[in-house]
Amino acid sequence: MSNKLIEKIEQLKQDRNAVILAHNYQPAEIQDLADFCGDSLGLSIKAAETDAGTIIFCGVQFMAETAAILSPEKTVLLPDKSAGCPLADMITAEQLSELKQQYPDALVVCYVNSSAEVKAESDYCCTSANAVEVVESLPADRKIIFVPDQHLGRFVAERVARNLVLWPGYCHVHVVITEDDIKNAKAKYPDAIVMAHPECTEPVKELSHQLLSTGQMLKFADKSTAKRFIVATETGMLHPLEKQNPHAEFIAAGDRAICPNMKKITVEKVLWALEDMQYKITVPQDIRVKARKALDRMVEILPR
Repeated sequence: MSNKLIEKIEQLKQDRNAVILAHNYQPAEIQDLADFCGDSLGLSIKAAETDAGTIIFCGVQFMAETAAILSPEKTVLLPDKSAGCPLADMITAEQLSELKQQYPDALVVCYVNSSAEVKAESDYCCTSANAVEVVESLPADRKIIFVPDQHLGRFVAERVARNLVLWPGYCHVHVVITEDDIKNAKAKYPDAIVMAHPECTEPVKELSHQLLSTGQMLKFADKSTAKRFIVATETGMLHPLEKQNPHAEFIAAGDRAICPNMKKITVEKVLWALEDMQYKITVPQDIRVKARKALDRMVEILPR
């Protein structure tokens, strides 16, 4: 990473009163450049708490939208406008509306990995870390629609012992991690703890020791006495784990678990975003207000 580039970015950050956010799946150099790293919702909340007027979100479209929902008075920039999320694109607001008509009395819980329009059609949002708590808090006599990730939905349904109406969406990065990947890794590293993301398929989850969101992986590894971990999620997660735990070893469960959208942002694109104030992400006011309600209801459920 060029020192000149970094110097330019640091100067422009001051000039623009900007904060740089990077998701845990971003390239290592982007994570190292950022003011804050973490999961998508946590980053949006963190940015809302800062005095920054400009948010540079190094992630994908729905993440920048969430930041715009929580910080409507701030300018939110996505350094690469083509950085999308196939999982979020697997359901539209129109499709969710049609599904709701089939179950008119159901409550809709929507994973944060979704568009602002889908959030606006939902009653509650959730993250992979709190999805179980959110669903568990809802009335037992109400049908629950869970969108868009079927694998996270099955994980939640099993934990709360409830039948959920699941949308057949999935994260293409997590489903390429196979049962054989886990078996082979465990055979090679029999002393390793297997940490898997709940977006993984059911056979992978069954072979894992811990099912954790990215933030939970960091917390677990930090407290664990284990020295070796097999990590079943997007490979970018190895960087923050290794950075936080230099004396432990982290092995990717599968080398194909790479999200091309998460790798689109470069240091140069961060610089250009600051120079040209591009690409601005906005959410229409009527959509923003409805989506904010779903996010706020989620926050109200969580323990203080």
